[in-house]
Amino acid sequence: MKFSAREDIEAPIGDVFDILSRFDQHERSAIRRGIEVQRRSGGATNSAGLEWESRFEARGRIREVHTRLARYEPPSLMRFESLSGGLEGVVNLELLALSPRRTRLGVDVDLRARTLTARLFLQSLKLGRKSLMQRLRLKLEQFAKDVEARNPGRV
Repeated sequence: MKFSAREDIEAPIGDVFDILSRFDQHERSAIRRGIEVQRRSGGATNSAGLEWESRFEARGRIREVHTRLARYEPPSLMRFESLSGGLEGVVNLELLALSPRRTRLGVDVDLRARTLTARLFLQSLKLGRKSLMQRLRLKLEQFAKDVEARNPGRV
């Protein structure tokens, strides 16, 4: 199952990429929302190979997700690969400089089932695809507003 969304942000590409690369802040944000997150790779440097283990409750069950930063190419691309049970996921975050002060953020998500249980889960997601897309667009829109609020003098 694939889905994607795009959002234009009134901020330079370097600033947007820097905010996306603040993994420690994203980890703390997830923990505040009740997700257990542990960084498995050593060091605080942002580069391909960073790994995380996450645990959270979804649909009445505890889910465990292993996520790896597969590609890290400042200031334009991050690719995350995840595995949870029989479900594989790839998330690409692509940035495109539209002008020195405007950036387009593209999010592409690809989920694939490796087991029958995962296929059933994906089927249920497909039924709610419209709702998922709307939630993704709203999250991107809010992220854009947050980035623009952090960079008022630079825009």
